[in-house]
Amino acid sequence: MSELTNRSVTRHIKALADGEYSSAELTAEFLKEIEKTDGHIGAYLLTDTVGALNAAEASDKRRSAGCLLSCIDGIPAGIKDNICTKGVRTTCASKMLEDYVPPYDATVITKLKDSGFVMLGKLNMDEFAMGSSTENSAFKITKNPVDVSRVPGGSSGGSAAAVAAGEAAYTLGSDTGGSIRQPASFCGVVGMKPTYGRVSRYGLVAFASSLDQIGPITRTVCDNAIILNAVAGHDERDATSLDIQTGNFSRLIGKSIAGITIGLPDEFFGDGLDDDVRRCVLDAAKAYESMGAKIVSVSMPSVKHALAAYYVISSAEASSNLARFDGVRYGYRAKSFDDVAGLYLSSRSEGFGKEVKRRIMLGTFALSSGYYDAYYKKALQVRSLVKADFDSIFHKCDAILSPVAPTAAYRIGEKTSDPLAMYLGDAYSVPVNIAGIPALSLPCGKNAEGLPVGMQLMGKDFTEDLLYQLGAAFEAEKGEQI
Repeated sequence: MSELTNRSVTRHIKALADGEYSSAELTAEFLKEIEKTDGHIGAYLLTDTVGALNAAEASDKRRSAGCLLSCIDGIPAGIKDNICTKGVRTTCASKMLEDYVPPYDATVITKLKDSGFVMLGKLNMDEFAMGSSTENSAFKITKNPVDVSRVPGGSSGGSAAAVAAGEAAYTLGSDTGGSIRQPASFCGVVGMKPTYGRVSRYGLVAFASSLDQIGPITRTVCDNAIILNAVAGHDERDATSLDIQTGNFSRLIGKSIAGITIGLPDEFFGDGLDDDVRRCVLDAAKAYESMGAKIVSVSMPSVKHALAAYYVISSAEASSNLARFDGVRYGYRAKSFDDVAGLYLSSRSEGFGKEVKRRIMLGTFALSSGYYDAYYKKALQVRSLVKADFDSIFHKCDAILSPVAPTAAYRIGEKTSDPLAMYLGDAYSVPVNIAGIPALSLPCGKNAEGLPVGMQLMGKDFTEDLLYQLGAAFEAEKGEQI
């Protein structure tokens, strides 16, 4: 990647202010980088060259007139392809929505436009955000820029790969069970899953409505806080949006972490965790201790049930949410059918990929008569236990530190034949979504093969600023060594 596209958002803000280069020049450089590298990375499903350059030129005019909309005005970004963009195709990486052009913007896009948004394009993902490797896209497989033989993680694999490859200054992804944090970990970048309700879900194509949350992926922790400042806030169009003061998420960055208590959950360091991942995360705990934080051991007895509960809840909600894609109102329609039932059957069979159909079937079964109490109701009870465990821990400590995933990035095709093995990779990330709390993923080291390893900082509701404080402190202490 070029020196320019390798810079952080923070550096771009200063360089644009100093007149080192214009937004149009910066955008052209990113588009050049995409043209040069995306052929073998596959992060983008669509690039909007004309729209990006026009937005950049408009930003430069505002800068010349002294009326910038925000500090990130004119800085180019990419958007996960399940976030609606008016007049620009939004496919969810699915044949079902291959030609869908939304007539409206998602609230996060409106907020970014109000901040001077320059959109480079839409990013690849697992179809309808169902997957952990971005191998489930209907259109292409995204590769990890660190090692193109390996997956970038998922479902926001395109979003993480674009930042890691220097194809966007920042991106937005969505996180249902780790879909921002795990690809950030695999690609060596920073990802935030905010508190549920902190960022509007209006215009996000729903996978599991009680779990989905939009969040930023960036090169640095400070960058991440800046982007969350731009997209967070209450939205009357989203019934799950919380009317709570957002403040400045960067406000604690740079302050001492001495006296902060960080918990290490025993259940996250047991069997199944790769030795290199364990070493990197425990080394991070020692680094925090050396900075004055207090490290304590904590326990989450319910976490062993969280993964099973997550897949029941998320699949049940997916079954309900994806029922609207029937070949009648919009989306893919089969060309050959005999009656309405045949239209539904053929359109959904041809329009959805294997993983989506697997989860729809699982969810429909869990919600069916005679099985609802045994599966879905039981999963909701486990959800309450997980939330109670987190609440109990946060009475003893301010934040929790854990691995993001059991391993570093695995090879493309390594787990596609065994869905259960891939599902088990979400064991450390899904409890956060079940509880609705915020969590930050950032690099904490490398394994023996030189692949990035990510750690996860979890906090109680609305403590994103604390997580950024802790993340930035580690970055400042150890960043040069990672």
